[in-house]
Amino acid sequence: MGQYLPIVALLVLVALFAGISLIAQRILVPPRPNEAKVAPYECGILDTTEPPERFPVRFYLIAMIFIVFDIEIIFFYPYTQTYGALGWFGLIAIGIFTVAVFESFLYLISNGALDWGPAKHLRRSKLHTAAERTTTSTVRRVGLDGRRPLAATADAVEVEHRSDEAARESVGAH
Repeated sequence: MGQYLPIVALLVLVALFAGISLIAQRILVPPRPNEAKVAPYECGILDTTEPPERFPVRFYLIAMIFIVFDIEIIFFYPYTQTYGALGWFGLIAIGIFTVAVFESFLYLISNGALDWGPAKHLRRSKLHTAAERTTTSTVRRVGLDGRRPLAATADAVEVEHRSDEAARESVGAH
């Protein structure tokens, strides 16, 4: 027990300091809320607009990709320290792990997870499209300035769909 005495003494000192600080704060600075104190502060900019309904998930997706590859590198370090003792088993295990992570990276790239610019072409899967799910029923339009009318957009999609089918038929004919 004597070897833990410094740690216990430190924990007691920390608890005393925290308790005394909280009591002193209540006594010396009583709470007097006003409008300026309770307002949220964000880098000196007053928020005058409501946030949009939908927040793009792409930021979180990029963060998750970073975490996955960061963890992969964390797993590589122990392997590099013990690769001699692991032999072929370790090499095959780390190879399988690397292939699995790289495969997920290729899947993310193929789905456009890292495409930040304007859409180059319309990716539309027939498997995930239902007749009752339209842009008017699923997306709330915010600011229609500078957008084409909905009918013109639907016509453009239909023309592009027909040109895609024609291109596939011509490739299949060769």
